[in-house]
Amino acid sequence: MPLTDIAVKNAKPDSKPYRLKDERGLFLEVRPEGGKWWRFRFSMKSRERLMSLGTYPDVTLKMARERRDEARRMIAQGIDPSEARKAAKCATTACEETFERIAREWWAKFQPTWTEEHGNQILRRFELNVFPWIGSRPIKEINAPEVLALARRIESRGALEMAHRTIQGCGQVFRYGIATGRCERNPAGDLKGALPPVKEKHHPSITDPKAIAPLLRAMDNYQGSPFTACALRLAPLVFVRPGELRHAEWAEIDLEAKEWRIPASKMKMRVQHIVPFSRQAIAIIEELQPLTGNGKYLFPSMRTLERPMSENTINGALRRLGYTKDELTGHGFRSMASTLLNEQGWNGDAVERQLAHAERDNIRAAYNYAEFLPERRRMMQAWADYLDSLKDGVKIIPIHREAHG
Repeated sequence: MPLTDIAVKNAKPDSKPYRLKDERGLFLEVRPEGGKWWRFRFSMKSRERLMSLGTYPDVTLKMARERRDEARRMIAQGIDPSEARKAAKCATTACEETFERIAREWWAKFQPTWTEEHGNQILRRFELNVFPWIGSRPIKEINAPEVLALARRIESRGALEMAHRTIQGCGQVFRYGIATGRCERNPAGDLKGALPPVKEKHHPSITDPKAIAPLLRAMDNYQGSPFTACALRLAPLVFVRPGELRHAEWAEIDLEAKEWRIPASKMKMRVQHIVPFSRQAIAIIEELQPLTGNGKYLFPSMRTLERPMSENTINGALRRLGYTKDELTGHGFRSMASTLLNEQGWNGDAVERQLAHAERDNIRAAYNYAEFLPERRRMMQAWADYLDSLKDGVKIIPIHREAHG
């Protein structure tokens, strides 16, 4: 039931904060000290957000609804009203061309081209590691030693890779500032070689067939959530990136065509990806369908069907099965498939395409997402059969090799 002016006026403070709901995400929060705050709850790309719309009585019920409706119009256009307000606030400051303002503008400009998870990581990195120190500084006055100080502060806590990523991110903001006429040079570009190089890391994986067999049997006997159990069993069969697996949506699954088409917006390389399903993969999905088929995600969060499972769920399940982070991670199923499929004679280009690895020519990649698809269908079924042979303890037979001219 919507609020009335009288209900808002007569709301009395209690020993704890409480809320009076209006409509379409608007509510009044009444504080123990007597303050009354208008709040607006909304979602952007499956992420729940909360936005303040002012205090009562300075902002009346009518004004709060108008502000809510304006925010809803922005959301309909794909604009986050909270981020838009921050950018507008920066623009009204005495020193409007600050690094933070330009960085947020750059982030808002390019955020639609990233996955939600990647975009959130970038913004969080700036908010934690950059804005507190140089966010309020005029972007054109920032020099290389200031950026290096940021990076060394991060390096000192043992996060060398994060330090490199921070310099790289700052460089992108400076280049955007140059392109839009807010600064004249990129001081981050002067820091090449200023930090030690990052040692290449490989995701822990299991590639010995004798060790894969007990792993598969352990996953079949997983005693946790049925959502997690299905995700565990499906992971080695499809060997997509963990983020792609947990964000899988029912709308992307075509059981009749026996395939999963992942939109470009969810892929690291921003190119649509086709995952052919083996009989074994379809059986797992059909088992899952009665549990989550009425929702959006195949593997929803245990707390709400509106969000995907946590990024730590698969790794947590592997830990429960006794595999340490140095032995296997969710990403390790990709290395497992890549190593064995190549060893067993499958076309290396088909394997790379199925792994959705980087294509040197992005335009070519956009048109060739279905490249080697008939061969990939055969490969995915043979791979599932091979894993079954390991799990069942039968004689290990090399996967069927494709003939190449």
